[in-house]
Amino acid sequence: MTVSGILIAESLSPSSPLEGPPLQVQRVSRREVGDVRAGQPLTWTFIEFTVEDLVLADLVEALSRSLDPIGGWYCDLCTAEETFVVFAGQAFRYVRGDVKGRADAEAYGRSVGVPEAQLDWPE
Repeated sequence: MTVSGILIAESLSPSSPLEGPPLQVQRVSRREVGDVRAGQPLTWTFIEFTVEDLVLADLVEALSRSLDPIGGWYCDLCTAEETFVVFAGQAFRYVRGDVKGRADAEAYGRSVGVPEAQLDWPE
C-alpha cells in the first residue's frame, strides 16, 4: 500500500533538512497561497509525493524533526483508511472520517499558529 502526501518546501526548517525515506515525487508546483501575517512566504512550492507504507513511521519521525516550528506548518499524508498530520515535534493519526481525531489535529494546529483557512487537509 502507498501513502500519499503534500509537502510544502518552505515548511522545512533551514537548520533541519528532511532526511530518511525516499519520496517518490509525483508533481511539483508553485502557488501564491501563503499567509504573510502568519510569517509565511506568499509563494509556496508544493511537492506531491508517495511513499511505501513500510517507511511511513520513519517519514513521520523525519518530518516531525524537519518541519519549521515557526509559521504554522504541517505536512498531511493519507492512505485509503487513515490520515496523518505532522507538525514540528507532534504528529496525529486517525481513521479518515473520525471527527474527533480531525478536531484534535485542528486544535493543535491552531495552537501552533496555523491560520484557520489552512486547516484544510483532505479527508
